[in-house]
Amino acid sequence: MIDISERAQQHFLRLLSQQGIDDLGIRLRVTSAGTPAASCELEFCEKADLAGGEWTIECAGFDFHVDGDSADWLDNASIDFEPNATGGQLNIRAPKIKGDVPGSEAGLIERVRYVLEAEINPKLASHGGRVSLLEIDADGAVLLQFGGGCHGCGMVDVTLKQGVEKTLRERVPEITAVRDATDHAGGEKPYYSKAEGKSAIA
Repeated sequence: MIDISERAQQHFLRLLSQQGIDDLGIRLRVTSAGTPAASCELEFCEKADLAGGEWTIECAGFDFHVDGDSADWLDNASIDFEPNATGGQLNIRAPKIKGDVPGSEAGLIERVRYVLEAEINPKLASHGGRVSLLEIDADGAVLLQFGGGCHGCGMVDVTLKQGVEKTLRERVPEITAVRDATDHAGGEKPYYSKAEGKSAIA
């Protein structure tokens, strides 16, 4: 079901030994499974924390538990640890957790929402922002609403034209236009203020 490399097992064992708790294990679960926002979460867990439906993998010196509801989404998943000068990077590859990418036969709304959640919002999240779909009209024009750090941001026009619209039109060619319906005058804590042109979060 899931392949945990020897380097990853050694990494987990080091982390567990630092906790000083007997029989401590690692638990993995998938959040928002089957959606573009799906991700894997790892946590320490004691035996008393287990619900009983977990799949348990016996590793070198500890048990690795996979949440029962997450197991199907983690088929052919792998975990590896790549050491580097600053410590290392844990890599989890789980090709099935986001579900299937909508094909060309899927509806326009479904495909636009997928691109927003899978590609655009993860990038906007680095500025504390996000965008959501309001509607797509009969002519194929997409109407969007910006929120968070993008609400009231002085750079939102650039983000819309060079980032959001470009990506959407590449992924969903039927789109004829992309428009912003956000009332930016009422935005609080924008990432860039129009007056200063600088980041509002230092």
